[in-house]
Amino acid sequence: MNRPCSEKSCIDDDGEALELDEAWFAKAIRGRPKLPSELRKQWISILLDPDVITHFKSEGRGWQTRINAALRKVADI
Repeated sequence: MNRPCSEKSCIDDDGEALELDEAWFAKAIRGRPKLPSELRKQWISILLDPDVITHFKSEGRGWQTRINAALRKVADI
């Protein structure tokens, strides 16, 4: 089956990816859709003790997300 990718699905009944045609590429948008403003994270500047930063960074990637989670837990939200 060699039908072009439609707006609804780019996967056929067998789970295979369909051919992407010029119409698909003309409408394609790069990246993720933007979240509503009330759900977007805000850029801030904060000073933290070096040992706090070292602790969170020592656990690898995602250290800022883990700091956010810890703050949410302490704030009980």
